[in-house]
Amino acid sequence: MGNSIMSPLISKFSNQEASLPISPSNLIWFRSTSVMDQTPIGDKKRQRSRSSVVSQTTVHSLEHDILCFIFSFLDFFDLVRCSVVCKSWNSIVNKSKLLQLFCYKQQQMGFVGVSNRSSNSEESLKLYLEEIAMKHHRLALQEGVIHIDQWKGHSAGVDQCRMKMGLLLTGVGDKVMRLWSLESYKCLEEYSNPETTPIVDFDFDESKIVGLVGTRICIWRRNGTRSIFSSRESTFSKGLCMRYFDPEAVVGCEDGTAHVFDMYSRKCSQIIRMHAGPITCLCLSDDQLILSGSSLGSITISGLQSDQRVAKLRSTDSTAGIRTLCFNPCSHVVFAGSTAGYASCWDLRTMRSLWETRISPNVIYSLQLLRNDKSTLVAGGIDGVLRILNQNTGEVVSSIVLDGNRSSSQHRHGAIERFKGRRLSEDTRIDSIPGSSRRPITCLAVGMKKVVTTHNSRYIRLWKFNK
Repeated sequence: MGNSIMSPLISKFSNQEASLPISPSNLIWFRSTSVMDQTPIGDKKRQRSRSSVVSQTTVHSLEHDILCFIFSFLDFFDLVRCSVVCKSWNSIVNKSKLLQLFCYKQQQMGFVGVSNRSSNSEESLKLYLEEIAMKHHRLALQEGVIHIDQWKGHSAGVDQCRMKMGLLLTGVGDKVMRLWSLESYKCLEEYSNPETTPIVDFDFDESKIVGLVGTRICIWRRNGTRSIFSSRESTFSKGLCMRYFDPEAVVGCEDGTAHVFDMYSRKCSQIIRMHAGPITCLCLSDDQLILSGSSLGSITISGLQSDQRVAKLRSTDSTAGIRTLCFNPCSHVVFAGSTAGYASCWDLRTMRSLWETRISPNVIYSLQLLRNDKSTLVAGGIDGVLRILNQNTGEVVSSIVLDGNRSSSQHRHGAIERFKGRRLSEDTRIDSIPGSSRRPITCLAVGMKKVVTTHNSRYIRLWKFNK
């Protein structure tokens, strides 16, 4: 009788094991269910005892060799993610030489575009892995299959987003900022503005949210409490944009001045005259430079340690205003997008123009890149086309819109609409594409093989690129 009961059970779990991907959670599930179901039916007491023991089992209970075996089935990106989960996993991944083995396999396969530098030292291994990651990122953006997830993030139009550390902050429109997990689409935290003045711009780090609210700088601690700069120190003429680079927040104002605030002393440390007209966009470099764009078409560079302008840059089309700026710390170049659809690039070491090209017939609202990426630049604007550019030449290597077909699924944190992205051929007329497939992109943020866009609507879109 025992054998007649056990045979179908063993067959059942053997089939399930073969169909499951190997992962720590699935391994624990299989071990626990196998142990419980093989307990003789008559021995209820023993079954309860084993159940209580198994329920306490966690992934940390797995032995070193078992974890090494599981990790060996992962691809490069999942392996790197596992290495930053905790110290013990990081030690296992590095001591087992799994990353080194992956690099060796890539070299044996002749991975195109990655140098054949030695990966013996820890530093060279990091550089090599970074090269591979950037190569995967570039290929995915230029050639990969595109899946788009869309969800309702706000009750009113949202037109700003910032992405860091796998988290997404969205807002501006309904006086509420929300912090999202890009893995689960769950809203983790919400920060409201009780004042009548709307939120103009914002940024965040590990511990706080920094927001520009009218003529004030506000700070929301990640625990939800809000503090505000004193009126005497924080009042300025109408602020149009803000960038934060700990410990300073820089506000670009309508009168052409930039106000620098120290976040710890809570004082305005500098007021710099940058332009004769309104400052429309800002970016900060790692080496203490403030770059500001103006509606008059110029870009001014100043230092955080000085109230004097360092340099002034202009695009060929002097009639177009600068709408967005983006700085690449690896190559020391700055990119600008204009109201006339031009994208431009300058080398900050020589202050010389590298290229300028018209990539869109209309306003470019946002230019962004993945930090450490020297090859691709992502642009979005009023025509709703997501464009991938070559950083070195300005050439548009891919233009993408939303495919009209969609499917909906009920995610545990809300409804998710799923679409596919469509790459356009060079001769495609933009005005022939329905407006529903190319809603204006008001802001975008770039992550590893993904882009988040906002469209001044209630919805947020996550574009996932898979090579």
